[in-house]
Amino acid sequence: MKEKNEDQNLPENMPEEPKAKGGKLKLKINNALLRREEDAANNDVIFYAPLKEEPKDESAPLHKGSIDMWFLLWAMLIVCFGIVMSYSASAVFAQERYDSSMHFFIRHIAFTLAAAIVTAVFVIFARPWHWRIIGVGMYVLAVLLLLVVQVAGDEGGGAQRWIAIGSITIQPSEIAKTAVVMVLALYLSKYEKEVNSTHKFGGNFKHGFLMPMIIIGILCALIAIQPHLSGLMIVGMIGVAVMYLGGTRLKWLFAFLGIILVAGIIFISFFGYTVERINIWLHIDEVDPLGEAWQTLQGLYAIGSGGFFGLGLGSSRQKYGYVSQPQNDFIFTIICEELGFIGAFALMFLFALLIWRGIKIGQNAPDKFCALTVWGLTFKIALQVLMNIAVVTNSMPNTGVSLPFISSGGTSLMIQIFEIGIILSISRFSTQKK
Repeated sequence: MKEKNEDQNLPENMPEEPKAKGGKLKLKINNALLRREEDAANNDVIFYAPLKEEPKDESAPLHKGSIDMWFLLWAMLIVCFGIVMSYSASAVFAQERYDSSMHFFIRHIAFTLAAAIVTAVFVIFARPWHWRIIGVGMYVLAVLLLLVVQVAGDEGGGAQRWIAIGSITIQPSEIAKTAVVMVLALYLSKYEKEVNSTHKFGGNFKHGFLMPMIIIGILCALIAIQPHLSGLMIVGMIGVAVMYLGGTRLKWLFAFLGIILVAGIIFISFFGYTVERINIWLHIDEVDPLGEAWQTLQGLYAIGSGGFFGLGLGSSRQKYGYVSQPQNDFIFTIICEELGFIGAFALMFLFALLIWRGIKIGQNAPDKFCALTVWGLTFKIALQVLMNIAVVTNSMPNTGVSLPFISSGGTSLMIQIFEIGIILSISRFSTQKK
């Protein structure tokens, strides 16, 4: 036997000298694994810290506890609100289209329950480092599905964005939104020293700008081909936000924003439907109210007719064929019409509480990867809420952005609930006192 290594970071028992042929290779592998464990212990607390409930030693680097109950509460209230409004907004359209006023309501509940069950498993069993593997897997899956949608995707509204599997449709861009957050969080945390270094080439330029831009650019290029303007905008803005939080220098962020601006102008010039939507937004009073401006104007009428207290739950008039498919992107207009300013404000207040709590969870995260993941996903929720309200109030061009947890949908709803699960899972682990 060899003498014990005096380095406290290494195990007490070192591997024996190889006695058989091929033992040298085995010894090299064992030594490599030991070095890997040592590096992990020195650099990343979540790879080696015990995750048992007891004993709870305040000096221990990582604790496993209960989920953040406040975040769960706000998320559950928003999801339940979405279930109620899904039925109220969709009943008339569902009856006309599918001869059942419960069609979208049942689908909404089914997707919610399926996502909640799957998510609960991850919340209970996933450790922080699992999300690194899952994030990379989601990124690869998103790229593959975005390629598949170009070959075998279903077309709708002049765009090819969905993959149909039986009665279920998958929108790969929704997976891409989550994936870009997690992969950027992984990369920027892994190369944190390089991102913050003073060396431009090989340092803050390569790791803080070039590689993140490639990670974002691959997804954006595939989304642009569909074409999908809102998905392109959201992935790009999420990417910039995570890069900023990850330490990318402002000069590189401004350069990246400039690239996005140029790419946006090219995109708008190439795809005619975007020019039309911008024209409707800028000249809503001059556009045919029975044609291109119909959806936007009817949504504004719904918001205006709700007043302060609303017409009452289920009493919307605009959902009777005026706001087309009111259970989707324009569901906020039906909320305003039926529940008025009070109901709309209550929903916005719940979103604000959810976002605030997400920020707090990120502050207590066990490492930089977890913090960037939580903050990135929280920013995604906030961004989509703001963009959806901006669209339905004609504060920005109509780009087809769903209202998180409220709008009817399959992929988007399930992914959003899964994102809540990621945040809740990370909230169980902390290097700080709650």
